[in-house]
Amino acid sequence: MIDKRMEEAINKQINEELYSAYLYLSMSAWFDSIGLKGFANWMMVQYKEETDHAMKFYNYLQSQGAEVKLFAIKEPPHSWDSPLHAFEETLKHEQHITKCINELVDLAEELKDRATYNMLQWFINEQVEEEENDREIIDKLKLIEGSRHGIYMIDRELAQRKYTPEI
Repeated sequence: MIDKRMEEAINKQINEELYSAYLYLSMSAWFDSIGLKGFANWMMVQYKEETDHAMKFYNYLQSQGAEVKLFAIKEPPHSWDSPLHAFEETLKHEQHITKCINELVDLAEELKDRATYNMLQWFINEQVEEEENDREIIDKLKLIEGSRHGIYMIDRELAQRKYTPEI
């Protein structure tokens, strides 16, 4: 049986993951509205992955006989100053999620909850990848310094990203 503090913390994390999905869906819509279909695709894949992350936590709580509580999802921003700004905000958000995951790990260690600790290792590795991907795109966007040709090339590259279900 899972400790009530861990149950509550994971329920909060489900909300964090669903907000992440909502944020990336909003970014996808914004990129689509400015004609960057590849960027929109990249964010749509991100939206789907974040939904998968929420469901991993949801399924874990259910497997532990814990209560799943869904909370209201706050409204995300609707526009950004530039593609670079959107990805800088994406990285900042992923760093926040990394902090949340690390806090869950700390709680699992404190409670000596080895099952949850083990489950969280997947998320630790995922966050390393998430931040690395964001930094790579930010570096490319900075390299091209707003060049329309450069944006076009990155847009084509990001259009190639495919969704692979994680659960």
